[in-house]
Amino acid sequence: MELKYCTLLKHLTTAFALCITSGSAAFAQSPVTIGFVTHSQGDAFIQQIIDGAQSAAKDLGVNLKVAQQSGSAPDAQLKLVQNIVNAGAAGVATSVPGESMTRGLNDIIAAGIPMVQYNLIGESVKAPYVGERSTESGRILGRMVLDKLGGKSAKGKVVIGNCFPGLASLENRAKGVEESLKSAPGIQVLGPYDVKVSAVENYNHWEQLHAANPDAVAMIGLCAPDVASLGKLNAATGDKFIAAGYDLTEQNLKAIKDGHAYVTLGQSAYVQGYLPVALLVNAIRNKTRLQPGFLNAGTQVVTAQSVDMGNGLPKLTFAQLQAMSASPSATADYYKAWAKSVDGAGVVSRIQPITMEGK
Repeated sequence: MELKYCTLLKHLTTAFALCITSGSAAFAQSPVTIGFVTHSQGDAFIQQIIDGAQSAAKDLGVNLKVAQQSGSAPDAQLKLVQNIVNAGAAGVATSVPGESMTRGLNDIIAAGIPMVQYNLIGESVKAPYVGERSTESGRILGRMVLDKLGGKSAKGKVVIGNCFPGLASLENRAKGVEESLKSAPGIQVLGPYDVKVSAVENYNHWEQLHAANPDAVAMIGLCAPDVASLGKLNAATGDKFIAAGYDLTEQNLKAIKDGHAYVTLGQSAYVQGYLPVALLVNAIRNKTRLQPGFLNAGTQVVTAQSVDMGNGLPKLTFAQLQAMSASPSATADYYKAWAKSVDGAGVVSRIQPITMEGK
């Protein structure tokens, strides 16, 4: 006989029934389904994260159900998580684009559904987070730009843009960038300014910032679309500034190859997708509870002359990386040895206090 246990979770603005089915042979034999919820549907970087999650699901023998929203509205994201859990997911991974999601996510966790955060963190969510060390990542990017400008003797305006003002990980990146740039007294830091996340809006905002600061010596973005936008802008205005930013998307790498952007930092998108699924599968199969904490996905540093992929991964040339960025299957092949080394219980043992994310 099949039994259902339901918990009614009530909020000020939402209410939903969370049902867990047990006691039937059909349930026992059915494959585990993991939910994977993202913001910014269609973004190339987000797709790289999804590719990693799909590879993990294949390697670990579970079903992956992906749900996406086009923007980053917290309420819309929470609704997707609730829907995917109500549809029967045994665990869920989600980015957290707003702290207003915290109560709803914590209610799901309290009902016994394991959860992992990735990419965008909710600091009060009672679940582990997989991502970069955000402030340190900003420091690295700031140092790279400053060295290119001449080090501590560098002078001029540096404009910083943030596509999601208020998000902790991006604010930390900005803090790290500014910390490195301040070692040069002659550098004037402007921003961070809101440059939006959609490709069209992002380019338009950078274009406006350049028009207001045509003498800027560098422009630094903190989000995935920025390097492509800045490369396009630099090409249109005579390559007069250093363009720098984040993520190893096909478009960003092309901007670097073409000489219109200098450096982009990866935050190990494939790893950010793979590890949450590994953590969830381990928790579900071993009936263990995931505790809050931080799991460092690593930082990658890429210029046209050098590629550092982090995580002990094999060396790549820039040309090899560029080819891989356009091929999910080639990416999975590249990470295959790393993926085989991923042990769910071992990954749990590497979780650090959540405060390490911003160190």
